[in-house]
Amino acid sequence: MSIAKILWVDDEIDSLTSQIMFLENKGYEVQTKTNGFDAVEFVKENIVDVVLLDETMPGITGLQTLQQIKEANSNLPVVLITKNEAENLMDEAIGSQISDYLIKPVNPNQVWLSLKKLIDNKRLVAEKTTSAYQQEFRSLFMALNDNPDYNGWMEIYKKLVYWELEMKKSDSPEMQEVFQSQKAEANTEFFKFISRNYASWINPKNGSAPVMSHNLMKFKVLPHVEKGVPLFFVLIDNLRFDQWKVIQPIFAENFRIQEEDTFYSILPTATQYARNAIFSGMLPIDIEKQFKEQWKNDDEEGGKNLYEEEFFKAQLKRLGKSDLKYSYTKITNNHDGQKMVENMHNMMQNDINIIVYNFIDMLSHARTEMEVLKELAGDEISYRSITESWFIHSPLNQALKKIADKKVTVIVGTDHGTVRVKTPAKVIGDKQTTANLRYKHGRNLNYDAKDVLVFRDPKEAGLPTPNVNSSFIFAKGDIFLCYPNNYNHFVNYYRNTFQHGGVSLEEMIVPIIRMTNK
Repeated sequence: MSIAKILWVDDEIDSLTSQIMFLENKGYEVQTKTNGFDAVEFVKENIVDVVLLDETMPGITGLQTLQQIKEANSNLPVVLITKNEAENLMDEAIGSQISDYLIKPVNPNQVWLSLKKLIDNKRLVAEKTTSAYQQEFRSLFMALNDNPDYNGWMEIYKKLVYWELEMKKSDSPEMQEVFQSQKAEANTEFFKFISRNYASWINPKNGSAPVMSHNLMKFKVLPHVEKGVPLFFVLIDNLRFDQWKVIQPIFAENFRIQEEDTFYSILPTATQYARNAIFSGMLPIDIEKQFKEQWKNDDEEGGKNLYEEEFFKAQLKRLGKSDLKYSYTKITNNHDGQKMVENMHNMMQNDINIIVYNFIDMLSHARTEMEVLKELAGDEISYRSITESWFIHSPLNQALKKIADKKVTVIVGTDHGTVRVKTPAKVIGDKQTTANLRYKHGRNLNYDAKDVLVFRDPKEAGLPTPNVNSSFIFAKGDIFLCYPNNYNHFVNYYRNTFQHGGVSLEEMIVPIIRMTNK
């Protein structure tokens, strides 16, 4: 590791000889200057890791020196040392982006601690993260083998997301690899768990079942409607739990997060099934029975998500809540988004406002179509980063800021997540077989049973039967389903893209968050 280079600027530098020797004994290289002009010139021409800067000096002041140092090198950490504890000075110094603040007289240990924090922080955090995960690895391993129930799986997934986000602090590629293999193992076990239990959740005789798409409104949204307090239910398409965690701090600036929870998306984890189930409060098999005209199967012509508002209205009626005044807004482009921002004040007159935001779905689909987006969102880290950047600059963020100081409840949810697909598997089917990469239904499907969850009778999964003898298959983990013709082309085209429709923690365990104004 190279020696850290310190520049100490003080007009009484001779009185600091013992302090400087102390730092040199700790392995730092210390250069000294007695005024701001010399300090700024030195920084322009030499490599410096940290500047220790006296606030009161003849010539230019410490704050003026600080400003000129920042102009020369905006990323250089500066520690301001001052006799003055006046609040306005501290505010000004902090506003000028000092990295630390020490009050005279300073003792050598104080200075050393400040330098350690600034220079060694990254390395120490990386080491701590790696050793903490090594300990957690064992408890996650035990949790996976402890036959978790649906609540247990939600906790395991939250922990995996926590460690996935922590891992960016660790600089150990080996640790990253260990984590990725643990996540893959978790998905393998989760697939077995869903295979054993899904049918009983859909047709619960007396056993318990988690909150799922078709009862999300009933259990997680409508109970929070209060007269005189508008509720905004914001459904961000395709939002995974890890993506929620990166935009959470932006929400937290304006809202108090009351409940951070997850629920299970129904299968297929695809928009037309999961989202229609949310708004109708029904499983797809029942939507098809009750709304014959509006329900469209995969192989039928026509839009699959055109009737959400109608479904929602029928659900309110069924639950005896027809008297609720509601609005329904769907955003599929920036122009719609800007119109919504302008309309927020009108929405304050309603009991409940539904906002469906399609951005992430557009991103994940475009990502498979466009090489540029393949470059931009090549892995989970960049996918999260794009989500964060989008949200910061989105009309949705602007719209929510407009109501942040009003008495409101905001519930953020999604219809399903996505998974990055890496492993191709062959499926053979007839002309009626659907094109989705993570699930298929058709009459004569030919597949490897170990790759998929199969429902030969779609009713067991709460799904309509599009054709006589149709069965549904759902891909496991990171598998994507390809036809044999033109196989290699499709494998190369879709590998490492984000897809949805199948069985994985990322697609099925998704966020539902309740917030109020601060």
